[in-house]
Amino acid sequence: MQDVKVVIFDWDGTVMDSIGKIVNSVRIAAERLSLPVPTEHAAKQIIGLSLDPAFKTLFPDSSATEREMMSEHYKDVYSNVDRTPTPLFDGAEHVFSSLRQRGYQLAVATGKARRGLDRMFAETKTGHHFVTSRCSDEAQSKPHPQMLEHILTELQLTPQQAVMIGDSRYDLMMAHSIGMPRIGVTHGVHGHPEFAPFAPNAVIDNLPALLNILR
Repeated sequence: MQDVKVVIFDWDGTVMDSIGKIVNSVRIAAERLSLPVPTEHAAKQIIGLSLDPAFKTLFPDSSATEREMMSEHYKDVYSNVDRTPTPLFDGAEHVFSSLRQRGYQLAVATGKARRGLDRMFAETKTGHHFVTSRCSDEAQSKPHPQMLEHILTELQLTPQQAVMIGDSRYDLMMAHSIGMPRIGVTHGVHGHPEFAPFAPNAVIDNLPALLNILR
Protein backbone atom coordinates (compact mmCIF):
# COMPACT_ATOMS: atom_id res chain seq x y z
CA MET A 1 0.00 0.00 0.00
CA GLN A 2 2.96 2.31 -0.53
CA ASP A 3 1.06 4.25 -3.23
CA VAL A 4 -1.89 5.14 -0.97
CA LYS A 5 -2.69 8.84 -0.81
CA VAL A 6 -6.26 8.84 0.58
CA VAL A 7 -7.70 6.80 3.45
CA ILE A 8 -11.45 6.24 3.05
CA PHE A 9 -13.43 5.42 6.18
CA ASP A 10 -16.85 3.90 6.58
CA TRP A 11 -18.69 5.65 9.43
CA ASP A 12 -21.17 3.52 11.41
CA GLY A 13 -19.38 0.66 13.14
CA THR A 14 -15.98 1.85 11.90
CA VAL A 15 -15.54 5.41 13.17
CA MET A 16 -18.61 5.67 15.40
CA ASP A 17 -19.97 3.05 17.80
CA SER A 18 -23.55 3.45 16.60
CA ILE A 19 -24.50 -0.18 16.08
CA GLY A 20 -26.72 -0.42 19.17
CA LYS A 21 -28.64 2.71 18.20
CA ILE A 22 -29.14 1.52 14.61
CA VAL A 23 -30.37 -1.91 15.74
CA ASN A 24 -32.79 -0.41 18.27
CA SER A 25 -34.11 2.08 15.71
CA VAL A 26 -34.72 -0.64 13.11
CA ARG A 27 -36.58 -2.79 15.62
CA ILE A 28 -38.74 0.05 16.94
CA ALA A 29 -39.58 1.23 13.42
CA ALA A 30 -40.68 -2.30 12.45
CA GLU A 31 -42.82 -2.55 15.57
CA ARG A 32 -44.51 0.77 14.73
CA LEU A 33 -45.54 -0.61 11.33
CA SER A 34 -46.57 -4.04 12.70
CA LEU A 35 -43.86 -5.71 10.63
CA PRO A 36 -42.04 -8.76 12.01
CA VAL A 37 -39.46 -7.32 14.41
CA PRO A 38 -36.03 -8.58 13.30
CA THR A 39 -33.67 -10.12 15.80
CA GLU A 40 -30.74 -8.03 16.96
CA HIS A 41 -28.44 -10.25 14.90
CA ALA A 42 -30.53 -9.82 11.73
CA ALA A 43 -30.78 -6.05 12.17
CA LYS A 44 -27.04 -5.84 12.69
CA GLN A 45 -26.29 -7.59 9.40
CA ILE A 46 -27.81 -4.82 7.26
CA ILE A 47 -25.68 -2.05 8.75
CA GLY A 48 -23.71 -0.43 5.95
CA LEU A 49 -26.43 -0.73 3.32
CA SER A 50 -28.59 2.18 2.25
CA LEU A 51 -32.04 2.14 3.85
CA ASP A 52 -34.15 0.76 1.00
CA PRO A 53 -31.92 -2.26 0.20
CA ALA A 54 -31.43 -2.78 3.94
CA PHE A 55 -35.17 -3.02 4.56
CA LYS A 56 -35.67 -5.10 1.41
CA THR A 57 -33.19 -7.57 2.90
CA LEU A 58 -34.97 -7.64 6.24
CA PHE A 59 -38.49 -7.65 4.77
CA PRO A 60 -38.23 -9.33 1.35
CA ASP A 61 -42.01 -9.32 0.79
CA SER A 62 -42.40 -5.62 1.53
CA SER A 63 -43.58 -3.10 -1.04
CA ALA A 64 -41.69 0.04 -2.01
CA THR A 65 -44.30 2.07 -0.12
CA GLU A 66 -43.82 0.00 3.04
CA ARG A 67 -40.05 0.42 2.82
CA GLU A 68 -40.45 4.16 2.37
CA MET A 69 -42.64 4.28 5.49
CA MET A 70 -40.10 2.14 7.32
CA SER A 71 -37.34 4.57 6.34
CA GLU A 72 -39.28 7.55 7.66
CA HIS A 73 -40.02 5.83 10.96
CA TYR A 74 -36.40 4.70 11.26
CA LYS A 75 -35.12 8.25 10.74
CA ASP A 76 -37.58 9.58 13.34
CA VAL A 77 -36.64 6.95 15.92
CA TYR A 78 -32.91 7.39 15.31
CA SER A 79 -33.04 11.19 15.54
CA ASN A 80 -35.77 11.80 18.10
CA VAL A 81 -36.60 8.69 20.13
CA ASP A 82 -33.73 6.29 20.81
CA ARG A 83 -31.14 7.71 23.21
CA THR A 84 -28.45 5.05 22.89
CA PRO A 85 -25.05 6.83 23.00
CA THR A 86 -22.99 6.86 19.78
CA PRO A 87 -19.42 7.77 20.77
CA LEU A 88 -16.48 7.73 18.41
CA PHE A 89 -14.41 4.60 18.86
CA ASP A 90 -11.39 5.03 21.11
CA GLY A 91 -8.53 6.77 19.40
CA ALA A 92 -10.47 7.90 16.32
CA GLU A 93 -9.58 11.57 16.62
CA HIS A 94 -5.92 10.76 17.24
CA VAL A 95 -5.85 8.46 14.20
CA PHE A 96 -7.34 11.15 11.96
CA SER A 97 -4.85 13.77 13.14
CA SER A 98 -1.89 11.41 12.88
CA LEU A 99 -2.74 10.23 9.37
CA ARG A 100 -3.11 13.82 8.17
CA GLN A 101 0.25 14.69 9.72
CA ARG A 102 1.76 11.82 7.74
CA GLY A 103 0.46 13.36 4.53
CA TYR A 104 -2.65 11.28 3.89
CA GLN A 105 -5.93 12.75 2.78
CA LEU A 106 -9.04 11.39 4.53
CA ALA A 107 -12.51 10.69 3.14
CA VAL A 108 -15.76 8.98 4.16
CA ALA A 109 -17.94 6.52 2.23
CA THR A 110 -21.04 5.78 4.30
CA GLY A 111 -24.51 4.29 4.24
CA LYS A 112 -25.71 7.39 6.09
CA ALA A 113 -27.62 10.06 4.22
CA ARG A 114 -25.88 13.40 3.72
CA ARG A 115 -27.97 15.09 6.39
CA GLY A 116 -27.01 12.42 8.90
CA LEU A 117 -23.31 12.51 8.15
CA ASP A 118 -23.19 16.30 8.28
CA ARG A 119 -24.92 16.17 11.66
CA MET A 120 -22.33 13.69 12.91
CA PHE A 121 -19.48 15.83 11.57
CA ALA A 122 -20.88 18.78 13.51
CA GLU A 123 -21.58 16.87 16.74
CA THR A 124 -18.17 15.18 16.83
CA LYS A 125 -16.29 18.17 15.44
CA THR A 126 -14.42 15.88 13.05
CA GLY A 127 -15.60 17.16 9.68
CA HIS A 128 -12.47 19.26 9.14
CA HIS A 129 -10.37 16.10 8.88
CA PHE A 130 -12.05 14.93 5.66
CA VAL A 131 -11.43 16.34 2.20
CA THR A 132 -14.56 14.72 0.74
CA SER A 133 -17.31 12.20 1.46
CA ARG A 134 -20.06 10.26 -0.28
CA CYS A 135 -23.36 9.20 1.28
CA SER A 136 -26.22 6.82 0.57
CA ASP A 137 -28.34 9.50 -1.12
CA GLU A 138 -25.50 10.50 -3.45
CA ALA A 139 -24.53 7.14 -4.95
CA GLN A 140 -25.67 3.55 -5.29
CA SER A 141 -25.77 1.53 -2.08
CA LYS A 142 -22.82 -0.53 -0.97
CA PRO A 143 -21.54 -3.01 -2.06
CA HIS A 144 -21.72 -1.23 -5.43
CA PRO A 145 -18.43 0.73 -5.68
CA GLN A 146 -19.96 3.97 -6.98
CA MET A 147 -19.21 5.87 -3.75
CA LEU A 148 -15.53 4.98 -4.08
CA GLU A 149 -15.49 5.73 -7.80
CA HIS A 150 -16.90 9.21 -7.14
CA ILE A 151 -14.25 9.92 -4.52
CA LEU A 152 -11.45 8.72 -6.81
CA THR A 153 -12.73 10.83 -9.68
CA GLU A 154 -12.98 13.93 -7.49
CA LEU A 155 -9.46 13.48 -6.13
CA GLN A 156 -8.04 12.33 -9.49
CA LEU A 157 -6.65 9.12 -8.04
CA THR A 158 -6.55 5.47 -9.07
CA PRO A 159 -7.99 2.68 -6.90
CA GLN A 160 -4.45 1.67 -5.91
CA GLN A 161 -3.90 5.16 -4.46
CA ALA A 162 -6.68 4.69 -1.89
CA VAL A 163 -7.48 2.30 0.94
CA MET A 164 -10.95 1.49 2.29
CA ILE A 165 -11.37 1.02 6.04
CA GLY A 166 -14.59 -0.70 7.09
CA ASP A 167 -16.25 -2.95 9.64
CA SER A 168 -18.63 -4.76 7.28
CA ARG A 169 -18.26 -7.16 4.40
CA TYR A 170 -20.05 -4.58 2.22
CA ASP A 171 -17.14 -2.17 2.68
CA LEU A 172 -14.55 -4.74 1.70
CA MET A 173 -16.69 -6.11 -1.11
CA MET A 174 -17.01 -2.75 -2.86
CA ALA A 175 -13.28 -2.03 -2.54
CA HIS A 176 -12.39 -5.52 -3.75
CA SER A 177 -14.59 -5.10 -6.83
CA ILE A 178 -12.43 -2.23 -8.14
CA GLY A 179 -9.06 -3.48 -6.92
CA MET A 180 -8.75 -0.97 -4.08
CA PRO A 181 -6.68 -1.94 -1.01
CA ARG A 182 -8.93 -2.66 1.98
CA ILE A 183 -8.64 -3.12 5.73
CA GLY A 184 -11.30 -4.72 7.91
CA VAL A 185 -11.97 -3.56 11.47
CA THR A 186 -13.42 -6.14 13.86
CA HIS A 187 -14.96 -3.81 16.46
CA GLY A 188 -18.11 -3.31 14.36
CA VAL A 189 -20.48 -5.62 12.50
CA HIS A 190 -18.30 -8.32 10.92
CA GLY A 191 -15.00 -10.07 11.52
CA HIS A 192 -12.42 -12.38 9.97
CA PRO A 193 -14.86 -14.98 8.52
CA GLU A 194 -16.95 -12.35 6.69
CA PHE A 195 -13.88 -10.41 5.51
CA ALA A 196 -11.96 -13.41 4.19
CA PRO A 197 -13.70 -13.78 0.78
CA PHE A 198 -12.62 -10.23 -0.11
CA ALA A 199 -8.91 -10.74 0.59
CA PRO A 200 -8.29 -7.82 2.97
CA ASN A 201 -4.78 -6.37 3.04
CA ALA A 202 -5.09 -6.42 6.82
CA VAL A 203 -7.63 -6.98 9.59
CA ILE A 204 -7.35 -4.89 12.76
CA ASP A 205 -9.19 -4.86 16.07
CA ASN A 206 -9.16 -1.10 16.64
CA LEU A 207 -8.52 2.14 14.76
CA PRO A 208 -5.15 2.99 16.39
CA ALA A 209 -3.74 -0.19 14.82
CA LEU A 210 -4.00 1.62 11.48
CA LEU A 211 -1.03 3.75 12.51
CA ASN A 212 1.18 0.65 12.45
CA ILE A 213 0.12 -0.11 8.88
CA LEU A 214 -0.14 3.31 7.23
CA ARG A 215 3.27 4.81 7.95
